[in-house]
Formats: sequence, C-alpha cells, structure tokens
Amino acid sequence: MTVTEVRFHGRGGQGVVTAAELLAVAAFEDGAYAQAFPSFGSERTGAPVASFCRIADVPIRTREPVMEPDVLIVLDPTLLHQVDLFAGLRPDAYVLLNTVKSFDELGIGEFVSGLRHERLLTVPATEMALRHVGRSVPGSVLLGGYAAMTGRVSLPAVVAALRERFSGAVADGNVAAAEEAFAFVGQEREELRRAAPA
Repeated sequence: MTVTEVRFHGRGGQGVVTAAELLAVAAFEDGAYAQAFPSFGSERTGAPVASFCRIADVPIRTREPVMEPDVLIVLDPTLLHQVDLFAGLRPDAYVLLNTVKSFDELGIGEFVSGLRHERLLTVPATEMALRHVGRSVPGSVLLGGYAAMTGRVSLPAVVAALRERFSGAVADGNVAAAEEAFAFVGQEREELRRAAPA
C-alpha cells in the first residue's frame, strides 16, 4: 500500500483547511483514495492552524493526525520559529515553503540539513495569489507546487478541484496561480537536481 501523508501549516484565513480539502479532491480526480481534516479549535483569524491530507491507492482506515509527514507545506514562514513544524518529518520528506527566501536566509538551514536537498523547495505563493486572485490566500496556489514537487497528483486534477470549489473569475485566478506555481516549482526542482552531487 502506498500512502502519502501531507501536513499543512499556516494561519487562520490563509486557506490551510481548504488546501488540504482541495488536495484530497484532486487525488480523487486522479483515481486515488484521500481524506482531509483540520486540527484547530476556536482560534481566531491569524492563529496557527494545521491541516492534514492522506492519499492512498487503497481505502484509508486511519483517522489520526499526521505525525510523520511525507510532505510538509508551510503557508506562512513566520511560523517557522514559533511552532515545531519539522516534528516527525521523515528523512526523505518533501518540504514546500511559501517564501521568496532560501532556507538559510530563513534561519532553518540547520534544521533541514539532514533532509534531501533536492526536496527542499520554495515558491512565492502569496505573491502569485495576490497577482492572480487579488488576495493573500496562498493555499490553493501551493497545490500547483505540490503537484510539480511530488507528482502524487496531476496538474489537471488540481485544476479540476479548483474549478469544482470556485467559479468565474475566482476559479480562473486560482487556476492561473496554481499553474504558475507548478511551472515555478518544476523549474526549481530541475535546477536542484542538476546541482546535486552525482
């Protein structure tokens, strides 16, 4: 059984819960099984929020929070020094950060030094969301990056999930942002692969 466990971290109002739900829908679109659920109480907008998604090729029985993620997606890099985001992270995990800075510039190079360099990626998702959607909602944008980074869901499935959730200009903007993130992360991953020692 192949199960991919994804953990999202962000703040209330950034689309953390929606991103996990959309990823599950995209996985369904690709013919996989999936589940998504949040982890928060009565937090206000701006409070730290986590959400989880599992994708598998067989029905998923567990309903536990994702404690050892295969993929970590961070919507708000200001959480990096406030919450232990890397807790339980597998050594071969993927990490996708919404930022224009490098891991070293963010002061977390040491924390990720034991992870695979070519799986540590960044994308300016907030800037893309502002440009295409007009709001600082990076969650759905990062799904395009996730698709390019892992290949676990396809870009057409992400687009279908976005068009199922949103309509009109909002759908068009989210799709355009996700497509831009897909291209950006795909290029970044290729550059990291080429730079990796043989």
